[in-house]
Amino acid sequence: MEFITRSPEETEAVGMALGKRLTPGTVIAYQGDLGAGKTAFTRGVACGLGAKESVTSPTYTIVNEYLSGKYPLFHFDMYRLASSDDLFDIGWEDYLDRGGICAVEWSENVADALEGAIIVTIEKLGEESRRITIEGGEDLADLSL
Repeated sequence: MEFITRSPEETEAVGMALGKRLTPGTVIAYQGDLGAGKTAFTRGVACGLGAKESVTSPTYTIVNEYLSGKYPLFHFDMYRLASSDDLFDIGWEDYLDRGGICAVEWSENVADALEGAIIVTIEKLGEESRRITIEGGEDLADLSL
């Protein structure tokens, strides 16, 4: 499915709609350039899960954990990882076993470890407008804002 947003708040609203529908163990694999809105989308997912923490980019920490929502949200940045081997070295399987949602920025760096993930592609159309495409996931065909 595809959404066109015209502001970071609208991008967050799409993320929130998705977040409300997610179940434990779901992996979201983001695709999109730097500044496309992946963290804004994740803020929406966190809100949809009921998380109260402030969502920030995990660029320097590799993973940020948000534990106050319906399910834990683990927000990964794989930009600095060279392969899925590096992903497993940081405890990927442990995060999967914790029954939360894993949102993965720069997922293309570890794509072979993300089989079955919901793919969220965010493309810049203009200064604030974005095209968001969501592929995969059960029962998401009727996702609406």
